[in-house]
Amino acid sequence: MAINNQNTKKDTYPVLGMTCASCAGSAESIVKHEPGVVNASVNFATGNLTVEYLPNMTDAAKLQKAVQGVGYDLLLEDESKQQETLEAIHAQRYQTLKIKTIWALVLSLPVVLIGMFFMDMPYGNEIMWLFSTPVVLWLGRDFFINAWKQAKHRSANMDTLVALSTGIAYIFSVFNMLFASFWEQRGLEAHVYFEAAAVIIAFILLGKLLEEKAKGNTSSAIKKLMGLQPKTVIVIEVDGTERQKAIEDVNAGDTILVKPGEKIAVDGMVTSGSSYVDESMLSGEPVPVLKNENEKVFAGTINQKGSFQFRAVKVGKETMLAQIIKMVQDAQGSKAPVQKLVDKIASIFVPVVIGIAILTFTLWLVLGGENGVVQGLLAAVTVLVIACPCALGLATPTAIMVGVGKGAEKGILIKDAESLELAKKVNAIVLDKTGTITEGKPQVTDIKWLDNDDVTQAILLSIERQSEHPLAEAIVKHLDGVATASISMFNSITGKGAKADYNNKTYYVGNKKLLAENDISVSQTLQQQANEWGKQSKTVIWFSDSKQALSVLAISDKIKETSVQAIKEMQDMGIDLYMLTGDNEATAKAIAEQTGIKHYKAEVLPQHKADFVKELQQQGKTVAMVGDGINDSTALATADVSIAMGKGSDIAMDVAKMTIISSDLTKIPQAIKLSKQTVSTIKQNLFWAFIYNLIGIPIAAGILYPINGFLLNPMIAGAAMALSSVSVVSNSLRLKWKR
Repeated sequence: MAINNQNTKKDTYPVLGMTCASCAGSAESIVKHEPGVVNASVNFATGNLTVEYLPNMTDAAKLQKAVQGVGYDLLLEDESKQQETLEAIHAQRYQTLKIKTIWALVLSLPVVLIGMFFMDMPYGNEIMWLFSTPVVLWLGRDFFINAWKQAKHRSANMDTLVALSTGIAYIFSVFNMLFASFWEQRGLEAHVYFEAAAVIIAFILLGKLLEEKAKGNTSSAIKKLMGLQPKTVIVIEVDGTERQKAIEDVNAGDTILVKPGEKIAVDGMVTSGSSYVDESMLSGEPVPVLKNENEKVFAGTINQKGSFQFRAVKVGKETMLAQIIKMVQDAQGSKAPVQKLVDKIASIFVPVVIGIAILTFTLWLVLGGENGVVQGLLAAVTVLVIACPCALGLATPTAIMVGVGKGAEKGILIKDAESLELAKKVNAIVLDKTGTITEGKPQVTDIKWLDNDDVTQAILLSIERQSEHPLAEAIVKHLDGVATASISMFNSITGKGAKADYNNKTYYVGNKKLLAENDISVSQTLQQQANEWGKQSKTVIWFSDSKQALSVLAISDKIKETSVQAIKEMQDMGIDLYMLTGDNEATAKAIAEQTGIKHYKAEVLPQHKADFVKELQQQGKTVAMVGDGINDSTALATADVSIAMGKGSDIAMDVAKMTIISSDLTKIPQAIKLSKQTVSTIKQNLFWAFIYNLIGIPIAAGILYPINGFLLNPMIAGAAMALSSVSVVSNSLRLKWKR
């Protein structure tokens, strides 16, 4: 049957209660088989279900019911409240897991000590039973609940293996403790394996806690983007009265008043008044833009000192801010974390291990003689205990935690294993200009005076102190410490500069146009200097009295001291560098020449940055994006590896998988080296975890028994299991001392 996609609806809902990638597969499968569903995808990394369906055949409530049927749930709250609810659920889950892990470790310690070193102490078995029971039945109950859910739908995951191995070890130990004579009559010792059951639960909980911590705050970037939009606005009614309205109630065509310092709520067109607006969240450029009548303003941008009214044109999901949020969500949702690979392996590993345990018991039953049942049961339990995927579960998170710690010491924050895996493969790096290569703050780089004296400096400072122009702040900062003069008749001249009187004489600060309009002469010396700075793409500001120019100033966004060195280091590593900027061609060319960057693009909009990243990816390149502004967030989320400058926006840092705290570009080559070391450690951990299982499982099954009569004791298997986890953690800790 052909489906007309124009009649379908596409929605995204958070899925609650998932513990691994096979859970995501289960939820996805059930939704796909619902009548009216065209397509469905569950992303375990983001925890979201993206579903395309026919609204006349199904709805959100029906989909929720279907998902609930397999043991999960959908969060169907209003979008504005959804993020807060999700964050609260995540915080609660993390806190609960933390408490469970601490209790499990505390209660397991005496069990391990008695089981390993004081087995013959009076009431030793009973004490171990007392301490291990709450660990298995209370702290580990979620493993059994989840395993039961999986069993009902004929599937298995890590929870299944944990539940089987700990459950059998625990029940077997209780039986051996209460009915020791059953084994003694058969000439065998009645061992208990409480320490194996308790330690398995404690280690798996620790692994889950480390994983949860590494995955934390994935949604806070979207929350912060949403926070750029104010909750309420002041709407001017037809009769001229002002009324406060909730952002949800604003309609296209409403006239909205924006006061100094306020955030602009929706996209629109200025109808009266004028002001400078900070649009760095869109353009990434540090200089606020003057907005006059009939000029566009955008949601999330910040008004400076003036006030104005504008007509709402795009509201709700149509605004540019909403589009950025959507693009970031889509880009984040398309990622698949390294943990998914481990869970895929586990989905095969678990049934295989269960099969081996059953096969072991059967073979012992058939070939084991009079003690076949006993030794078969022991061997099957040993297989399940020794094959517990603790080491597998800890391999990635422990290496990440150590790698992240080492990175933090160097001023590099790393969020997840995926970026670590990909960073070593990076062969193309896209650099934002403002705030990444450059400082991101306009500064007076040069000043030339015709006849420098304290009075003229004082007049210039006093005029700029009263000016609203953003570049005036750079001049005020440069002249810090200079005395002020008592000026009068200050007047701001829109788009040109400002003027004021001192001792009945008029002084001007502004662009060349302002001087020309007032017939002010410019000396050849000052003009030559201005021309030279202009070639370097610096902004030139003039200061004059009513007759002649007194000085000329150059304002520019300075290149960071370490940028040139960092760019050379990355090029020496064989990485192609590309610079993108919203600035003009001349400025972009000047910066590229000064830093040695061969490829650059000027006047680039935020959505085009993401498109450029995709272009490079289509050429087969592994792309890293480095940026610092909200305007970079879409490109950051699209890139294979995203790196934010720490002195930039919170949103960029949240979206990015790596953050350079010091905003020093030389940290990027260090991050790539750290990536190589950490990935190498993860691979070693996974290798040892699998080798341990490949060797341990056959020995546990009794493969050596026909050769030399050796049969592995389940308690030793429990110790070996614990040791495998310790060896993985120890190997991860080695990473700390690598240079």
